[in-house]
This record gives sequence, structure tokens and C-alpha cells, in this order.
Amino acid sequence: MNAADLIQSIRSDLAPIERRLTKHPFVERLQRGGPPLERLRPLAGEQYHIISADLRSVAHLVSRFGGGGARDFFLDVLAGERTALANLMPFAEALGMSSRDLALYEPVPGAHAYTAYMAYLALYASDAEVAAAYLVNFPAWGENCGRLARAFRERYGLTEAQTAFFDFFAAPNPGFEPAALAVIQAKLDAGWPIHLIRRAARLLQGYELLFWDTLEEITR
Repeated sequence: MNAADLIQSIRSDLAPIERRLTKHPFVERLQRGGPPLERLRPLAGEQYHIISADLRSVAHLVSRFGGGGARDFFLDVLAGERTALANLMPFAEALGMSSRDLALYEPVPGAHAYTAYMAYLALYASDAEVAAAYLVNFPAWGENCGRLARAFRERYGLTEAQTAFFDFFAAPNPGFEPAALAVIQAKLDAGWPIHLIRRAARLLQGYELLFWDTLEEITR
């Protein structure tokens, strides 16, 4: 099977979830300038723990898939996670949070489920399953990050430096999809079960929705 066709099929199946993500009430509430900044501290706290955990997960993927295109693909993802973590601090400071506040923030189960599943994928899944899950998940995440960046600047008066975390994810990486498709295609050519690739993408997208649902609940 062709990897691009498989991803298109998965995206089609998950389109209802994608619509819920890109029209999520949490993001739309911030676009209206709803809650005060201090109420949004869980957004920074949850992202600190998610990115910190994902760094370890992706580093493990690099060590597991130590050769060829998969290693290069995950090295690029790892570099992106490092950049994101560095960019998070100015946003946290805009919310009145220090690095100690971020470290001591207690994650909420519903928001932390995404990164827990990422750790599972890093331990047990194939490189193709992870690449497909990323490929399906990142567009909605990136779109929401772009909307949040604009909302924080226009409605809350934050600077570009303070919204760099969101702007980074909102900016498309033109080489990401071809690299991910190459990883998936290699496994498809080797006969890897397609249902496992579909499952990884479906579950990660579901946990992404749970993250936003949880934020909507705890920031009201």
C-alpha cells in the first residue's frame, strides 16, 4: 500500500475529530479574550510536563531506530521539542510563572494522557506507527497553536517573544511530511500490519482532543 494513500484514508476517517479540534471551545474562548491570563497557567504547566516527557520519549525513539531515515526523522523531531521547551519559558513568565512553578505544577490526568501514550509508543510501537500518529496529529495542533498565538497578541497584549512557543508549532515544516511518509512506506513495504498504524494515529488524535477538553474544564 502507498503511505500517502494510507495517511489520506486515516485523515478521512478521523475528520470528525479534526473538526472538533480546530473548532474547540477552549481556543475559541481565548480568541474572544475570555479568561484572565492567570487562569491560563494550566496551559503552560501542562505543556511543560508534556514537552519534557516527549523529549525523553523521542530520545528513546532515536536510540531504538538508530539507522537510516527513521533516525534522522526522529532527530529532527527531537530538535523541535528542545526548541519548544526553550520557547515555553517566556510564555510562562507572561502568566506569572517561574521555572520552579512549572516544575512543581501537578499535571491533570486528562491533559497528561497524550504524553503518556507517546511514552507507550516510544517503548512498544514501530517507527511507522509513531510517524503516522505525528503526521495525522500535528496539523490540528499547529492550527490551534497559530490561533492561540494570534489571540494572545491581539486579545492579551503578549509579545512575539512571549508567543514564540505557539508560533513555532504553527509554522509548517515542509520536509516533515515527506520524511514521515518515507518512514511509513518502509514499514509497509516490509509487511507491517496496517491496523497498528491506523490505531496509533486514532488514539493519539483522541488523546489530543482529551487534552483540549480538559483544559476547557480546568480553566473556567
